[in-house]
Amino acid sequence: MSKDGANGIGVTRRDFVRNTAAGSTAAALAGTPLVAAAATSATPAPSSPSPMAGEPGGYYPPVRTGMRGSHPGSFEVAHALRNGQVVGQALAGPAHEDYDLVVVGGGISGLSAALFYRDRNPSARILILENHDDFGGHAKRNEFHVRGHTLIANGGTLGIDSPTPYSTVADGLLRRIGIDVPTLSEKYGEAKPGALDKAGLQAATFFDRETFGRDALVKTPRGQSYAEALKSAPLSAAALAQIAAFEAATSDPLGTMPMEQRKDYLSRISYRAYLQKHGGLGDEAVALYQNRPLGWWCVGADGISALDAWGTGFFPGFKAVKLDKGGTFRMGYTPRGFANTGGSYAFHFPDGNGSVARLLVAQLIPAFMGGGVTAESAILAPCHYETLDREGQPVRLRLSSTVVRVENRASAGADVVYSKGGQVRKVAARHVVMACWNMIIPHLIPTLGDAQKAALHELVKEPLVYVSVALDNWRAFAKAGVGQVTCPTNWYQSFGLDRATEIGGYTGPASPDDPILMRLSHIPHAPGLPEHDQSRAGRAELLGTDLATFESHIADLLTRAMGAYGFDAGKDIVGVTVNRWPHGYAPEYNALWDAKRDDEPDAPHLVGRKRFGAIAIANSDSGRAAYTDSAIDQAYRAVNELMA
Repeated sequence: MSKDGANGIGVTRRDFVRNTAAGSTAAALAGTPLVAAAATSATPAPSSPSPMAGEPGGYYPPVRTGMRGSHPGSFEVAHALRNGQVVGQALAGPAHEDYDLVVVGGGISGLSAALFYRDRNPSARILILENHDDFGGHAKRNEFHVRGHTLIANGGTLGIDSPTPYSTVADGLLRRIGIDVPTLSEKYGEAKPGALDKAGLQAATFFDRETFGRDALVKTPRGQSYAEALKSAPLSAAALAQIAAFEAATSDPLGTMPMEQRKDYLSRISYRAYLQKHGGLGDEAVALYQNRPLGWWCVGADGISALDAWGTGFFPGFKAVKLDKGGTFRMGYTPRGFANTGGSYAFHFPDGNGSVARLLVAQLIPAFMGGGVTAESAILAPCHYETLDREGQPVRLRLSSTVVRVENRASAGADVVYSKGGQVRKVAARHVVMACWNMIIPHLIPTLGDAQKAALHELVKEPLVYVSVALDNWRAFAKAGVGQVTCPTNWYQSFGLDRATEIGGYTGPASPDDPILMRLSHIPHAPGLPEHDQSRAGRAELLGTDLATFESHIADLLTRAMGAYGFDAGKDIVGVTVNRWPHGYAPEYNALWDAKRDDEPDAPHLVGRKRFGAIAIANSDSGRAAYTDSAIDQAYRAVNELMA
């Protein structure tokens, strides 16, 4: 996928780098009344996932299609807890199992915490509880099998990348599980010339008739100025002239403003206000820029500061602006990091960071993929989900298990109550790591202090959707000569063909007649509101949107944009996986809306993550940074707090 997005929203660098906290604790059951049930059953917890017909080995969630991500059954209990439903007598019964460590959340932060804890206590017995039917948190894998071709894509986190270099800890963990990023990047990072290159596919922008008066697919080739490419677009002469002057940027738009005032000023106005006031763009022209930040922060140009837009080095309008190098603490983690360091190394597996999660599980439970697995061989290696929760092994990973209560004991350790298979159970633990979304933690640990609860609630996660579509062929794209399309005012903000990373025997298509994956992004938001309110509104929208609506929007967009080139939604689309993340990116500091900067001791992520007895808090929310390295670093910190 393209990262540069120079002429539109596209798949941005933010899509490539951002990762979220490792897995929610709020899995669902067949009905919320189970939350209030007593933990009376002495029957051992189910040790094998429930099989589904047609899946390799009887259980293989990556091939499941339809509504995935926060899939039905993964969040209802969390919402019941949020709405005040109590656990009842579940804490009063005896513990069914006893562990040295219980990890709540089986994403990258939770899996890393288990590994770091085992380093400190090699004989430790560890239980990881994950609410979803698969591990990985947002680092999920989508997999399709079409006419003998295996198609793989990320259902969430796209790759290894960060606005700051990976720490020694995070880099060391990746190397330990066989991921040497510089070597992999050198060997596999540059896509090999293939059928997509031979087809000469270009970027394009789709103008919809609802906004611009008529539907139009306009190519925006790399190397051609945006204004020149848009000459055939349904835009007025005035809007085209404004865009041309804005993109040319022949003079400093801040004029004679003193240098020492500039960054502070830019941190206090939105990027949209900057585009209008200093870029000279009217409403018609601004429409082409308004949604570009969505792939980074899940809000548009009205929701981020102009300084944050500048700091990424990605957004237009700053070519002629004179500013001192480097970031400030009136910038979010992402733009400040890029402005200060230029970012980290980068690599994209075919399944994004799903491969990171799989290799972490293989390190903890070797039978999951067998011995000797490497970063390359893991791509197509069979996975044995039946090995995840076997009795007697030192690390157990229990899927579809919803944690509903965590409490410190009066003497030492903690009790964890969870639901699985229609039964509520209690396990005793010496230590607990909460590697789940911060917003649910106050509902799981009601004895937390009010200040810590408030801080945890303040970190409102940002909603987003990645859709993976299996196409029988891509002849229409080849005929149109386009591969990546941005849609500045459509329900889906972008769509495009997946450019396969060829590694471990996985290859891309040989011709336009072969199946291929297409990706779409939909980021619900509410322009004009503060960032967190936009996230809340977007989350509500996602939870109220059914699968049929996602599918109908796909068919409508592709028919209108690609139908003239022979695309037939009824024949060409052979599979759809909607990766719905109502709680997506971990939020960053936003100078337009947030009171506390990252460097202040009472910043919400610092207050929220404080150790509470035998309980420590990990996840990328605790770093106020939605990146894989943050998830790993926070896991390391949490384990060190427990073992100090």
